Amino acid sequence: MKELLERALLIALHETEGIGWKTIHRLIDNGIFGVAMIDYEAKDWIACGLSVEIAHKLAAELRPSVNDKYRNLSNNTYQVITALDEEYPDMLKSSPQAPWVLYLLGNIQLLKQSGIAIVGTRVPTAYGRKVGSILTEELCRAGLVVVSGMARGIDSVIHETALQCGGGTIAVLGAGINVVYPPENRSLYEEIRLKGLIISEYPPGTKAHPGFFPQRNRIIAGLTLGTLVVEADARSGSLITADAALEAGRDVFAVPGPITSPKSRGTLDLIKQGAKLITCGQDVIEEYESWLPNLEKSSSMFEPNDISSNNYDTSGLTKDEMEIYHMLHQGSATLDELLERTRWDFGHLHSVLLSLIIKKQITQLPGAIYKII
Repeated sequence: MKELLERALLIALHETEGIGWKTIHRLIDNGIFGVAMIDYEAKDWIACGLSVEIAHKLAAELRPSVNDKYRNLSNNTYQVITALDEEYPDMLKSSPQAPWVLYLLGNIQLLKQSGIAIVGTRVPTAYGRKVGSILTEELCRAGLVVVSGMARGIDSVIHETALQCGGGTIAVLGAGINVVYPPENRSLYEEIRLKGLIISEYPPGTKAHPGFFPQRNRIIAGLTLGTLVVEADARSGSLITADAALEAGRDVFAVPGPITSPKSRGTLDLIKQGAKLITCGQDVIEEYESWLPNLEKSSSMFEPNDISSNNYDTSGLTKDEMEIYHMLHQGSATLDELLERTRWDFGHLHSVLLSLIIKKQITQLPGAIYKII
């Protein structure tokens, strides 16, 4: 009874506007937190260091709020875990500013498995999407649960790939557990809810807000053994996740990209600062072999035989077409860039590109930019 009341009390305080993480930490750290608080008067809360406004609010509203939370601890719509519960993930508990309350939808057993965070830009290149997909599948097959933020771009690629290959995936939201953001990810949200796990520290119904996403990133990093940044510009939010991983004493990995690509400036900076350079899933797996039950060795994703072993049928391509295909496999490129790399004359290059378009291997974007379909 007492334990359940303490859980309900923690949830009620967490959901009270004006009560933040630091206030709850102070109450617990000073030994004040306990069921006796349910009957505190305003003067008692003021003595705890709270403002007069919040003190009167709690004195009037805390008891009915705790009663409501107590009745709903067995809510069938979503699960609630507090930092007082045995089910609370150990990895997250040992990270800085671990959330007091987590709301969950889906397979809660995924919290017991070793995880890796994979994050990246919301506007990835074809290279970033391809690399993210390859790495996710390799890491899932090794037994790692991939954790990301269900944002546009790389995050979505990560979750989609994990679901497609039958791996475990966890989405950490920057909104309430029942709020889909971005809205176009509704179908992805539903599939993760059914086959993976959705987590949020924000009470149900909380709308997405720009300030929530940096906070969300510390949970992504805290749940996992390390954070892998696939593609990120110099100011990408993915770098906040990397910083959170470092603060939690976790590993940071980064995928190298073209030095001419703005989308790779963030990852290249991470590598300069000491992040481990990643060219295949095995580069991550070798760091955690003792944690993983099923290891699947993999070769560098940039080896020539990699393209022929993926899902694309390139058997009908000529030698020159394969050369262009290999180039675009590492990222989209302009006509001028391809001319410089191949040293071919314009007419021949244009002919090869046109043939690849007809064969539905590549597509042309505005600005004479070409990428793999």
